[in-house]
Amino acid sequence: MRFAILFFAGAALTCSAATSRADVERPNVLWITAEDHGPHLGCYGDAYATTPRLDALARRGMIYDRVWSVVPVCAPARTAIITGLYPSATGAEHMRSLVTLPHGMRLFPELLRAAGYYCTNNSKEDYNVAQPNRVWDESSPRAHWRKRAAGQPFFAVFNFTQSHESQIRRRPHRAVHDPAQVRVPAYHPDLPEVRQDWAQYYDQLTEVDTAAGRVLDELAADGLDDDTIVCYFADHGPGMPRSKRSPCNSGLQVPLIVAVPDKWRQLAPADYQPGGRSSRLVSFVDLAPTVLSLAGIEPPATGHGRAFAGKFVQPGGDCLHGLRGRMDERYDCVRSATDGRFVYVRNFRPELPAGQHVEYMFATGTTRVWKQAFDEGGLTPEQAQFWQPRPAEELYDLADDPDEVHNLAGLPEHAATLVRLRAAVRQQAIDVCDVGLLPEAEMRRSAGNDAPWTMGHDPGRYDAELTFEIADLASRGGTDDLARLTELLTSDAAAMRYWAARGLGRLGPGAVRNAAAQLGKLLQDESSSVVCAAAEALAIQGTAADREPSIAALARLLTQQADETYAVMEVLNAWERIAVTATEWPRREELLATLPAHKPNWEARGRDGVDKLLRNLGLPIATKGD
Repeated sequence: MRFAILFFAGAALTCSAATSRADVERPNVLWITAEDHGPHLGCYGDAYATTPRLDALARRGMIYDRVWSVVPVCAPARTAIITGLYPSATGAEHMRSLVTLPHGMRLFPELLRAAGYYCTNNSKEDYNVAQPNRVWDESSPRAHWRKRAAGQPFFAVFNFTQSHESQIRRRPHRAVHDPAQVRVPAYHPDLPEVRQDWAQYYDQLTEVDTAAGRVLDELAADGLDDDTIVCYFADHGPGMPRSKRSPCNSGLQVPLIVAVPDKWRQLAPADYQPGGRSSRLVSFVDLAPTVLSLAGIEPPATGHGRAFAGKFVQPGGDCLHGLRGRMDERYDCVRSATDGRFVYVRNFRPELPAGQHVEYMFATGTTRVWKQAFDEGGLTPEQAQFWQPRPAEELYDLADDPDEVHNLAGLPEHAATLVRLRAAVRQQAIDVCDVGLLPEAEMRRSAGNDAPWTMGHDPGRYDAELTFEIADLASRGGTDDLARLTELLTSDAAAMRYWAARGLGRLGPGAVRNAAAQLGKLLQDESSSVVCAAAEALAIQGTAADREPSIAALARLLTQQADETYAVMEVLNAWERIAVTATEWPRREELLATLPAHKPNWEARGRDGVDKLLRNLGLPIATKGD
């Protein structure tokens, strides 16, 4: 696996621009993108969908049947696109965070601009990486290819939000698709609110279809159809609960339509056929090198993706990879993979349900009625599993179980598939130097003033293979591993101490009480993540005597780390899992006084998560913005 960034350093950029002569004709590339929807289009065989313009685009182009977004939520998914890298390698996997990249790294539109392309984005960015340089010629609701210089090739992105999660629950709404005719997936209860939300989802796709048609009409009106390669895709799966934020196929699969005009047929994939379908596995990290390849720019050999069209096509891979990190205010650590038929999910925090209380997700009616039905005991096992602790490993067969509700991981007849995909996930983590196996606050502490990428690719500072091994042991091991986990509590590496504490907590009261002395020492650890893991293990699985020092450690940590956004979120998540009411906090008034005011070191993109956690704890304290 190739692991570094899409960039050319100074001289290479100059060379690239110099070789882009005005007399060399190059194609325009148009991306039409939308938010929060899977392959629920007529051209994909969905008879319930009403998408005539995209269906027509597919008839003159080709659709891809197996495309994954990498992350099932927008900001890290868009980060994978703009960098051409897995967010787990850059530390950018968490929803609404911001990390730096090493000096000299470039985002792919910068490479296109250096080669003479006019690059516009209309208009959403939402990247989780800082942008030290100018990425776009224009990025705004007014950005358009029409502003380019005469004869200049363009790369233009138009993004539509009509299908976003927020629009599914918008009321009042004039229904178009009949809720009685919608297909309710096996993981959702068949309730009127669920049917209404799914039907409205399809209504919003029709609005996206209309908006996409307007852009295509503008392209035709400008006489650019024959000169422009058009791609359509969404940023991740549907905005419904258990699709969005789920690292299963239901949350990661998106449509991809690619239309190449006859003039540029030599740049089309080898299997390209108008009106056809491709079974090639395509990841979001493949999009950047593909655009560069279409523009005649050789993608750097150090990127994560593989170009599937253009001058520099590469063979496709055997697997697609997905992940789930922090979703708004809720932490998680999941990796997934698919070979196109089977989906493997690796839960490193199996004690946490997939349906953690994400405030934004609970604004959707389906989420609320679904959770209420669970609390009342009115769900089937397939519908209830979203709200329950998860197994460490999940395996689904999309051919027989497209809704991914029947876990095959424990069946002997699927053991070979399980081992193969398990190995693929492990190798992926090693190859990309997966820093997301560190809790977010610890990742940032370990990186210090460096980019997480720099820290992760320094063998003297981070060992991805060993970290994966211990995270795997902590979340999948048994009582036979008790001695090793206990020994790791005294490791020099914070990652080892963290995962060891998590592993002992998962093994239950006996394991925690056996290691209570060592865990107690970690309540003073230099890493806030280690303190949180030890406090949770002791407070939840330890004795009554362990509870008070654990609570005191979290309270002390909240005071000491009050200026660190992600450490505060981690403490508040731990506090809630321990189920301590706000009035039980030691020095409550003093602690609360540290939180309301704006903190100069607080990252704006993470501040909202703190507010949400405070509200859920019954503390209506809003942090002040800039």
